[in-house]
Amino acid sequence: MRRGAGRPPVPLLVPAVAGLAFLVLPLAGLLARAPWTTLPRRLAAPGILTALRLSLECATLATVLCLALGVPLAWLLARVEFPGRRLVRALVTVPLVLPPVVGGVALLLVFGRRGLLGRWLDQTFGVTLPFTTAGVVVAEAFVAMPFLVIAVEGALRGADARYEEAAATLGANRWTAFRRVTLPLVAPGIAAGAVLCWARALGEFGATITFAGNNPGRTQTMPLAVYLALEQDLDAAVVLSLILLTVSVAILASLRDRWIASP
Repeated sequence: MRRGAGRPPVPLLVPAVAGLAFLVLPLAGLLARAPWTTLPRRLAAPGILTALRLSLECATLATVLCLALGVPLAWLLARVEFPGRRLVRALVTVPLVLPPVVGGVALLLVFGRRGLLGRWLDQTFGVTLPFTTAGVVVAEAFVAMPFLVIAVEGALRGADARYEEAAATLGANRWTAFRRVTLPLVAPGIAAGAVLCWARALGEFGATITFAGNNPGRTQTMPLAVYLALEQDLDAAVVLSLILLTVSVAILASLRDRWIASP
């Protein structure tokens, strides 16, 4: 029998429709308020193009950083038994629930010129992260990495470990088995996690403005430009919001229901 066949019960249907309307109506309002007649001219404005370019570059660099650090971390959580693993997993997911502004303050206390690591970076290498483009990348990576780690860890736990065991019996060490067997097995999960990570980095606001500031052309990403435009030109804020909405819809479409549909 076809799953879900039959008429849905009214006590479930009514709140479901209300929930859908609650999520869709604000987006419809954004589309209805958009200045469609002046949209091409506004999209070509130098400030918008600069903010968009900076957002795309920083989100991409943040995703690369998350891949370099998050994939090994996810493998550690999925494949290695060690004391305190549950605590480590909880700490990894803290940025998901931590207010982004608090994350920005925490980054300042660590990477600021007088921070735990920032003082050493400044004195030893002359590297200063706060209120720089590199600071934007760090802030975005901090809030986006948990998405990648959770996705990759889930893919690793779902992968058949017998392939890795077979590689070990053939003489492959753990590093070789990881490169030749594990990575190809979980590549779709890594790709989907990277896409989610990139989308989260692209939309980051609180940690970015707190740690990197809002300097046009240097640290002003699209969400920050929306916030600034909202105080001066509502139509410009709507146009910027439409760009982010379009990117978000494209991201969800590219995932092809991987995370929201059951097999």
